Amino acid sequence: MKKIIFFASFISLFGCAELQQVASQYPQLGTALGNPDIAAGLKEALNNGITKEVSKLTATDGFFKNQMVKILLPAELQKVDKTLRNIGLSSLADEGLKVLNRAAEDAVKEATPIFVNAVKNMTFTDAKNILLGADNAATTYLQNSTSQALYSKFSPVVQNSLGKVGADKVWSTIITKYNAVPMTADVNPDLTDYVTDKAMEGVFKMIAVEEKDIRTNLSARTSDLLKRVFAMQDKKS
Repeated sequence: MKKIIFFASFISLFGCAELQQVASQYPQLGTALGNPDIAAGLKEALNNGITKEVSKLTATDGFFKNQMVKILLPAELQKVDKTLRNIGLSSLADEGLKVLNRAAEDAVKEATPIFVNAVKNMTFTDAKNILLGADNAATTYLQNSTSQALYSKFSPVVQNSLGKVGADKVWSTIITKYNAVPMTADVNPDLTDYVTDKAMEGVFKMIAVEEKDIRTNLSARTSDLLKRVFAMQDKKS
């Protein structure tokens, strides 16, 4: 029953009229709370949660100092990093890693509304499958059904962000210096593609964290309505 109530709230959060019908299809289980109250309470929980978790990513060091989502260098660039450090350019290597994370932090700030809009496009069938699915069904659905559309809209934002935080200039310097080192194979990484993928991955991870928190953590229920709604859930879990 916990899963049913949780995902009914998840879809009601984004205001899709078709999906809001889901909440009314389940019994009130003897509680004084009506379905509108349940939907409102769970909408509040998810709205607070998404705002809280995604906003963490947009802050300075939201990616860089969060070990769950910190963007590390791909294999191709790890050899670049090592070579720079070996020739006394450790500070440049450090800056290269930091600015990739800064670009993701900046991009998520602009791209979150795109993510929310994508969720609104869930159909009734999608919602029913989520309700009957595994505990991570919502996150899995979002990854499978929205990643392509999100990527096409997110990528230009990331590209712009790389310029805003100076990552493109830093990495242009890094690659130029690396490619000039004798006996190394030239590299030309697609930083926009890489940061886009990692920034999207970070958003999904943080939403998954909040999804779990709402299910299990009493302290996440920050209003009287949330406490009443989730007390009913706890009794039926």
